[in-house]
Amino acid sequence: MFREVQSRLREFENPRRAQEMQWFYKTEPGGYGEGDRFLGLTVPQSRSVAAQYPKLSRDDLDQLFRSEFHEDRFCALVILTKQFEKAKGQIRAELFEYYLSLYEINAVNSWDLVDVSANRFGKFWLQDPKRIEKLLQRARSKDLWVQRSAVILTFPMIAEFDFEPTIKVGTELIDHPHDLIHKAVGWALREVGKRELMVLREFLEIHAATMPRTALRYAIEKLSDAERADWLSRKAR
Repeated sequence: MFREVQSRLREFENPRRAQEMQWFYKTEPGGYGEGDRFLGLTVPQSRSVAAQYPKLSRDDLDQLFRSEFHEDRFCALVILTKQFEKAKGQIRAELFEYYLSLYEINAVNSWDLVDVSANRFGKFWLQDPKRIEKLLQRARSKDLWVQRSAVILTFPMIAEFDFEPTIKVGTELIDHPHDLIHKAVGWALREVGKRELMVLREFLEIHAATMPRTALRYAIEKLSDAERADWLSRKAR
């Protein structure tokens, strides 16, 4: 069945767009996406194929996740995420562990693959008393995508007004050297601020003057012009 999925994806293949995506996702030597290959599909096209195979087997998903083509893995992640959201009990737990294992085989190896999935799978840790410990363990990984997932996994917690995981992970990663982590941390902090502005301001009081400018700009994006200017001036001091 996985070959049928691949065949459907390749009906949308666009070599010109694939070349553009090679540049956009930094696939050159030394880039964060080094070696990744693309078919040139849009996200809606990939999602349209995924929607046709909601019950794809684990074996077929395994094959897609081991593909060298980005869109095969993206499609498989969309399918797996939908399966997880519908599952309950032990099956849900197994799908969650399977998802985490995908980072170990480098199947989740780009920011879009993290973002399309981790913000859903994070629901599994909502009631876990060790969620912060587990998230910090991921934040301390040497793998960029595992680290980014530590941030994005907290989004369901933010939605439930549980801000401590995001603040702890954000603090752990605040001095990270890569802008893809700066963007993720800033994005998460912005979401916190949309729900509880005082929590964001408390974080900024401690970190605004020293945190990466990209993270700061993302975090304060929804604030008033005057307040944004104030936080940015602190960064400049």
